[in-house]
Amino acid sequence: MKNVIVGQSGGPTAVINGSLYGVVREALAHSGEIGHVYGMVHGIEGFLQDKIQDLGQTLTGEDLELLKVTPAAYLGSCRYKLPEDLSSEVYPKVFHKLEALEVGYFLYIGGNDSMDTVSKLSRYGAAIGSSIRFIGVPKTIDNDLVKTDHTPGYGSAAKYVAGTVREIVLDSSVYFQKSVTIVELMGRHAGWVTAASVLARKYEGDNPVLVYLPESDFDLERFAGDLEQAFLKTPYVVVCVSEGIHDASGKFICEYGDEAQVDNFGHKMLTGCGKILENFVRSRFGVKVRSVELNVNQRCSGALISATDLEESAMAGSWGVRAALAGENGVMAAFRRNGDRPYRMECTTVQVDDVCNREKAFPREWITEGGNDIRQEFVEYARPLILGEVSRPVKDGVAVYLYRENN
Repeated sequence: MKNVIVGQSGGPTAVINGSLYGVVREALAHSGEIGHVYGMVHGIEGFLQDKIQDLGQTLTGEDLELLKVTPAAYLGSCRYKLPEDLSSEVYPKVFHKLEALEVGYFLYIGGNDSMDTVSKLSRYGAAIGSSIRFIGVPKTIDNDLVKTDHTPGYGSAAKYVAGTVREIVLDSSVYFQKSVTIVELMGRHAGWVTAASVLARKYEGDNPVLVYLPESDFDLERFAGDLEQAFLKTPYVVVCVSEGIHDASGKFICEYGDEAQVDNFGHKMLTGCGKILENFVRSRFGVKVRSVELNVNQRCSGALISATDLEESAMAGSWGVRAALAGENGVMAAFRRNGDRPYRMECTTVQVDDVCNREKAFPREWITEGGNDIRQEFVEYARPLILGEVSRPVKDGVAVYLYRENN
């Protein structure tokens, strides 16, 4: 009998704990094959510091149900990148610790960089003849993992964006004067989150009138022309932009101000393009203008979790455990869509080496020719992912969530 260990990595989502719930519940259901269910506190980085939690012992059945609807990463996350060189001393250290815990199944919940971790560990394990099975469970609001129709976390982020932008649209129209409201949304290279803003529209031509994604080059003069045309239709213009919009040279619009900083993975830390555009509009048009950056709310709102997204995230976690027990290794749980009306989806597995270090861009054919709007094909794709409401326990008017006591 071998043990399971599971970790969470990268940016959290509203439903990443749904996948953790799926892993723990499925593992506990196989008590004849699986012993302990361990959790890595702060991912592989915490594991290297011996930070683990016996989830089977510390979580009650009631805790598990509360965990499922708790946003953010219950176990804590990290952005730790394993060395490219598999001869690094880190790998024997990881495997020594796994063997000491009698781990047979390693599951990692995360996005692109997390799948890179699964890839490296499975390749090193194969090189030394280890029997430990390494499985990736997808997670990212960016929806940019390849080989899967969509990712757990995206549906809830899309639902939050659609609902919040609709409220911003209503607020923008209360005064009888020309105005521009610029909503900056997450998305460094892929525009999936920003595209979800079109789900806020109630009719054709409704706000947000203009939507800009990183998949199209952005030009300030063309933007000014788009605004002039928009003002012919409505005095209240709402514009949604991805944080990663850039000009034809590849320079991020946010870099028109101060230079962006870089994170541990070499990714530019983008913020502020909304403010750049706000100042441009104020200077060019002299109208009332404000910018709104939704920031982390897009990924941590438990109030607007998509029921579809939550159930699929739990399904991905469960599927990962079943795949490991079936002997699979170096794979990621993935979604295959079998229909839109009615919506049908099934789980499968794909080689993690085919997923990591690649990004799924928003389809260029789903962007209008002018690069300032999204076509109906995306709406048909995204609408099923945001459906359904989730009931949460509430005390004294505030949602009740599960907290881990020791950080």
